[in-house]
Amino acid sequence: MPVPASKSVGGEKRSWRVSPQPLTHTPKTFPSTTPPGMAFALLTSVPPVFGLYTSFFPVLIYTLLGTGRHLSTGTFAVLSLMTGSAVERLVPEPLSGNLSGIEREQLDAQRVGAAAAVAFGSGALMLGMFALQLGVLATFLSEPVVKALTSGAALHVLVSQLPSLLGVPLPRQIGCFALFKTLAAVLTALPRSSPAELTISALSLALLVPVKELNVRFRDRLPTPIPGEIAMVLLASVLCFTSSLDTRYNVQIVGLLPGGLAELPRILADSLPMALVTFAVSASLASIYADKYSYTIDSNQELLAHGVSNLVSSLFSCFPNSATLATTSLLVDAGGNTQLAGLFSCMVVLSVLLWLGPLFYYLPKAVLACINISSMRQMFFQMRELPQLWRISRVDFAVWMVTWVAVVTLSVDLGLAVGVVFSMMTVVCRTQRVQCLALGLAEGTELYRPLRESHKLLQVPGLCILSYPAPLYFGTRGQFRRVLEWHLGLGEGSKEAPEIDASPDAAAEPVRVVVLDCSGVTFADAAGAREVVQLASRCRDAGIHLLLAQCNASVLGTLTQAGLLDRVTPEQLFVSVQDAAAHALERLELNGPKTCTVWV
Repeated sequence: MPVPASKSVGGEKRSWRVSPQPLTHTPKTFPSTTPPGMAFALLTSVPPVFGLYTSFFPVLIYTLLGTGRHLSTGTFAVLSLMTGSAVERLVPEPLSGNLSGIEREQLDAQRVGAAAAVAFGSGALMLGMFALQLGVLATFLSEPVVKALTSGAALHVLVSQLPSLLGVPLPRQIGCFALFKTLAAVLTALPRSSPAELTISALSLALLVPVKELNVRFRDRLPTPIPGEIAMVLLASVLCFTSSLDTRYNVQIVGLLPGGLAELPRILADSLPMALVTFAVSASLASIYADKYSYTIDSNQELLAHGVSNLVSSLFSCFPNSATLATTSLLVDAGGNTQLAGLFSCMVVLSVLLWLGPLFYYLPKAVLACINISSMRQMFFQMRELPQLWRISRVDFAVWMVTWVAVVTLSVDLGLAVGVVFSMMTVVCRTQRVQCLALGLAEGTELYRPLRESHKLLQVPGLCILSYPAPLYFGTRGQFRRVLEWHLGLGEGSKEAPEIDASPDAAAEPVRVVVLDCSGVTFADAAGAREVVQLASRCRDAGIHLLLAQCNASVLGTLTQAGLLDRVTPEQLFVSVQDAAAHALERLELNGPKTCTVWV
């Protein structure tokens, strides 16, 4: 349909300058990031054009430095939401709310500077992490934490877009309980909602949601994903221009495309969680596709790529960016196999920035809000994995729920901190509840198995074989002491009954030889090492011959430095439980006939 170059509405000349060249479409096989980039700029509280900048420069830089062949970088909902909270706190909306055009431009410029400064800080922190080779830090954000974080943030995105959907200009709520404050403000302002923007929102969602579903269900049959977002943006822009919705019905539109450069305020406290989220999401997403397509990624190189991407792009007024879940999935489905695929989306964004920008002047903000909401579909559907997660690991289920509740009720930043701390606490607590396993010889083999797992095991009176499958550090040394005392009948621990795995008849004859299987002790600190040394001394005083088996080099080095060889001889250290048990049997035969008890 031809679009008029100008028209007159109420005496006001409305012009829409368009390049005489035909509209540049996305290449057939690769999706465009233009509409989501503009939409996520609203979450960041900056003008939509800066979403286009963030969809261009970071992609270009990651193409040169990144190792994830299938990764698509740019605007990401969670980071945009976190950045928006920081921007609103650093550059709040004036209480009066009635700003002139010049005052609005000044406020936008300050917010763009704050958002770019956060990106600069995040990039600088990631470069520092790269210099220290801290790529391993990504492991501290477990999968339940990341999924709960994105799912909870999706709910924040949905609620934050309600004012735009309803056409009710409301100040953005920040801090704890911001989601509930926003809901209360929306319900209070509901009678003042705009029928025109409600209609635009309903029609946009009616188009975007089915198109998203078709792209997912028929991804194998479609030669390329249906560009529903691009169609919606163009259709809404044309409709708003031709019908003068902005002047007749006060529909909020994108407006002019301003520019500006960034300054660096005090934003390190905001940059740190964003740097961690950027790296964790990007590294985990890159690892998923690297495993699927049989190649490897370098986590430290990913730190460099995303650090340079955020730092350099901040100089062009971009806000924080990372790998994006939705566009990466679309890119893979469309057949992209290398980083060069991102150059095609860069060309599309560049064409918009250079020639097609005026087309988006009359784009209703309600359409961008609908694009934001429809983009959250994949994040909301992560909750469908909860029943399976409950069956697999209830601890991980608890981590997921605690993180999600913290993100929803507090904020994305605090929810992330709560999730990481709670996840680490579950690891520590599980090391506290580990069972010390008593082992027996499987009949007809040379394998030693836990007594509770096998039906027939041989156990020699006077010989106790124990496996302690947990790290030995200051947090577990007390439990280690109590369990060993109970098994060996030493001190006060022999009167207690800790959570162990043994048979009541196993202690019918006093223990004369004990074999301690250390294969499950992944590390030992100074406190744990001293506990082993003290155990060796108490065993020697009690006439019990202590043998250690399968100590790894690191643990053995720590024990040696703590003075273990002053209490035991090198002949009491063995490379396997079988060798230690054979030595123990020879020692018992010297003191009496060998007898065996069969547990059925």
